Amino acid sequence: MRVWSTLLATAAIAVASAVAVTPAHAAACNGYVGLTFDDGPSNAHTPAILNALRQNGLRATMFNEGQYAAAYPAQVRAQVSAGMWVGNHSYTHPHLGQLGQAQVDSEISRTQQAISAAGGGTPRLFRPPYGETNATVQSVASKYGLRQIIWDVDSGDWNNASVSAIVAANARLTNGQVILMHEWPANTLSAIPQIAQTLASRGLCAGMISPQTGRAVAPA
Repeated sequence: MRVWSTLLATAAIAVASAVAVTPAHAAACNGYVGLTFDDGPSNAHTPAILNALRQNGLRATMFNEGQYAAAYPAQVRAQVSAGMWVGNHSYTHPHLGQLGQAQVDSEISRTQQAISAAGGGTPRLFRPPYGETNATVQSVASKYGLRQIIWDVDSGDWNNASVSAIVAANARLTNGQVILMHEWPANTLSAIPQIAQTLASRGLCAGMISPQTGRAVAPA
């Protein structure tokens, strides 16, 4: 009987602990932000970025160029396996606003195909290169069921921003907002642990970007 009583007590404690821990864990996310990384994938940078994100409990949206998704399909699959979301960032990263409708269509449609063929699923989010868009770009994106995503905060990592500046940019994020970062800057990679700490200290979690609203929300 003593053994049985001990087992029952242990089980009760475990249940009580689970009940106590779950709300506390849920309360840790007072809001969600969208971390985004443009210009991948590549053998040179994607593995390190994914490792850093996973080690720090972060998920992000990777806006891939079609030409690189076609060249490095294993890295697209690695992004998905690491729990990231994959978006469309055009095929060759042109200034889409300077192109005709047929060229814009080619840039977007070929990227959809390349990402899908690489195992990244069918993207539902689209980021125009340089954040440049117009009615034609938006129309073509809508044709392929894509929600256009710009950003609320620019980390400046493409312009040689320091690690501290990249971390500070992430610290400006508020619930639902999206930040622009890139896979290739060394300082971005170095900033990831501090980004995770900064967000956690403010009760913010890395979420997914909703194709319906374009805002960061809790992962589905």
